[in-house]
Amino acid sequence: MLTILLEKESISEFRNEFIEMHPYDQAQFFLEQEEEARLLIYRYLSPEEISEIMENIEIEDIEPFFTEMDPQFAAMVFEELSTDDAVDILNELSKDKVASFLTIMEKEASNEIKQLLHYEEKTAGSIMTTEFIAIFQNQTVKDTMAQLKKDGPDAETIYYLYVVDADKRLVGVLSLRDLIISEEETLIEDIMSEKIVSVSVAKDQEEVAQMMRDYDFLAVPVVDFQDHLLGIITVDDILDVMEEEASDDYSKFAAIANVDRPDESAWISAKNRLPWLIILLFLGMLTANLIGRFEATLNEVAMLAIFIPLIAGMAGNTGTQALAVAVRGLATGDYGKQGKTKLIIREAATGLINGTVCGVVITAVIFLWKGDIFLGLLVGISIMATLVVATLAGSLVPIIMDRFNIDPAVASGPFITTINDIISILIYLGMATAFMGFLV
Repeated sequence: MLTILLEKESISEFRNEFIEMHPYDQAQFFLEQEEEARLLIYRYLSPEEISEIMENIEIEDIEPFFTEMDPQFAAMVFEELSTDDAVDILNELSKDKVASFLTIMEKEASNEIKQLLHYEEKTAGSIMTTEFIAIFQNQTVKDTMAQLKKDGPDAETIYYLYVVDADKRLVGVLSLRDLIISEEETLIEDIMSEKIVSVSVAKDQEEVAQMMRDYDFLAVPVVDFQDHLLGIITVDDILDVMEEEASDDYSKFAAIANVDRPDESAWISAKNRLPWLIILLFLGMLTANLIGRFEATLNEVAMLAIFIPLIAGMAGNTGTQALAVAVRGLATGDYGKQGKTKLIIREAATGLINGTVCGVVITAVIFLWKGDIFLGLLVGISIMATLVVATLAGSLVPIIMDRFNIDPAVASGPFITTINDIISILIYLGMATAFMGFLV
C-alpha cells in the first residue's frame, strides 16, 4: 500500500499511513526502497521525521543516505538527531563531508557536535550525549519541575536529574520519582543523593558498559578530571557498545580483521581474512618442519603417524574450549586478580581429568585394536599431557595478553589451535623418540 502511494506521489495519504507506523517499521520500509523512491521520501517527510528513521538504521549502513540527500536537508536532519547519534554517523563519513555539514548546520548544534568529535573513539566521551538536564543544588522542587517541563522534550532522558554546584561540578543525583513526591519548596540539596557513580570522559566504552550492567543504571554521568559534568551515557548507547564489542571480539576470535558484512565484495572479505591466514600459514609450516625433524622416528615406527591428527585435534579442541571460557570471563569482568588464579587452577585440573580419562580410553582402544600395550600407553600419556598443556595455554594466553593491555580476543581460536598443534606434536613425537626401544 505504501509503495503504491509513493509511486502515485500521493503525499497526504502516504504521510498519514507512514507516520502511524513504528519508527523501526518506518526504517525497514525505507531500507527496502530504491534511491528514486527514497528521494521522494525525503521530499514528503520533515527533517525531524527522517531523523527518527536514521536512528533505527545501523550506523555503518547510513552513509549512502546522507550522501544522496540535499546537503542543506541533510544538515537539518543532523540538527534533529541526538548529539551522540549525530557524532556516530559523522564518524562514518569522510572529513570533507563532515566539514561541509558542520558548516551548513546552525551554530549551536554544530558546536555541540564538534565538542564530541574531539574525543577519542571508543571512550565515554565519544558515546555520551550533551542533551541532559542539570539542576543546581540550591533550586527548589517547584523551580526544578518548571525547568523539567521546559527542557524535558529535548533531553535524552529525564529519569535521572544531575545536580551541580555553582562551578558545574557534579555533586548529586536525583530520581524523577523523588522529585515528584517532594514538597514544592524543598531544596534539591535536601533530597538529592550524594552517592554518585560517574565515569571519566576518557574511560573505555567497554568498561562503561560493564559498570552500567553491574549497577543496572539507565544512564550514567560523564565527568572530567575536576568532576565537571560533561554529558551522560544512556542504556541505548550501551546496548550499541555491547553489540559492537561482541562483534569485534567475535571477529578476532575467528581470526578475521573485521566481521564480514553481507554487502561486502569478495575482495574486501578476502582482504579482511588474509592477514591472519598468512600468519597461520607460516605457523603451519613450522608444524610441518617439526614433524620433519622426527622423520627417523616415523620411518622406524610408521604406525605413529596414524595418531598425529588425533592428538593434534584433541589439543586444538580443548585449547579452544579453555580459550572461550577465559575470553568470556575477561570480557565480562567476572575475574579479578584472585579469580584469574582460580581460573588457571581449575582449568589445569580440568585438563588433567579430561586428559586422564581420554588417555585411559585411547590406551585400551589401541591395545584391543593393535595388540600393542606400549603404543597404547605412548598415545594415552601423550594425550593426557597434551590436554593439560593445551588447556593451560588456552586460559593463560588471553590472561597474559590482558595483563599487557592487549585485547584477549586476539588470542583467536585458529591461533591457539595452531600453537597447540605444535605443542602436541612435540610432546607426542618427543616421547616416541625417547621410548623408541619399547616400540620396535
